[in-house]
Amino acid sequence: MADVVLGIETSCDETSAAVLVGDRRRPELAGLVILSQDVHKVFGGVVPELASRAHLGALPAVVERALAEAGVAWSAVDAVAVTQGPGLVGALLVGVVYAKALAYAGDRKLIGVHHMEGHLFAPALEDPDLAPPFVALLVSGGHTLLLDVPAWGRYRLLGATRDDAAGEAFDKVASLLELGYPGGPAIERLAAQGDPERFAFPRPMRDDGYEFSFSGLKTAVLRAVRASDDIARDRPHVARSFQDAVLDVLVTKLERAVRATGYRTAVLGGGVACNRTLVELAARRLAGNARVAVASPRLNTDNAAMIARAGWHRLALGERSDWTLDARADLPLPGLEPADNPQSAIHKQSR
Repeated sequence: MADVVLGIETSCDETSAAVLVGDRRRPELAGLVILSQDVHKVFGGVVPELASRAHLGALPAVVERALAEAGVAWSAVDAVAVTQGPGLVGALLVGVVYAKALAYAGDRKLIGVHHMEGHLFAPALEDPDLAPPFVALLVSGGHTLLLDVPAWGRYRLLGATRDDAAGEAFDKVASLLELGYPGGPAIERLAAQGDPERFAFPRPMRDDGYEFSFSGLKTAVLRAVRASDDIARDRPHVARSFQDAVLDVLVTKLERAVRATGYRTAVLGGGVACNRTLVELAARRLAGNARVAVASPRLNTDNAAMIARAGWHRLALGERSDWTLDARADLPLPGLEPADNPQSAIHKQSR
């Protein structure tokens, strides 16, 4: 197993590199650099072509800075882990091609990593004793996934969004409220000033199963904004009611999965897990049934440390990528088992 792994992440609008150092079971984060692309704020969302060009210009310096921060020379690196997908394909290609060139030129091991598996491993960077089985709720700008995790590398999809991801809904509602991009932090700050009773937004699919839908909620917010005769007055109340609706749905589904599996741990991951209101609500409603494991905000946003950690696990299993590794915007989650697997705890207890 590699003692030093360099991680590279370029799936969207953060250019990031990280270095993990340690033994097989307890790697430690020695260096992490995350360069966010502020240019997208001008456009209210990520512009793929601009993201790709920014990664291309920044990545070499970001990698050098991460190695310097870790006090590690390139000659000491044993393997390179890189986000293969999903994400913006042009942005992914920059990272994949750069990682392949580094690994090939230095005769190092190479491993492609699924971005959401990276989010799943993020809490393990700060909590090395975190271990399955657990239920995981991964919530980002592009994904909303509820997983039964009986073991690292084995995943049973309980539910996913049928339309918009929760993070995307935050961004779109923030745009409606003229709060800028990214929308999640701005909505959380504004919601703290809002009256939860001023607006009554729907809780889509809250009481049914494990799947999610947020498109109807976005439409409800749009109608409320258009109907308001004073949006400056109503803005914090709309933000509060919208956030309450999303978080109620997310935590209700998580609670349902915890009860069905009987697991004593619930993992929160992805950019939306930076929302402290979500973390506090989950901890409060799961108290007595399961502990909530969540990484610090820096490790929940897109970053190379989580990619290096997931890659570390894959490398420990003896997995390697060859030189045909390519970026895939639709990369499937590795180790995903059928939802109707007869061994699934959810399947057995929900029949």
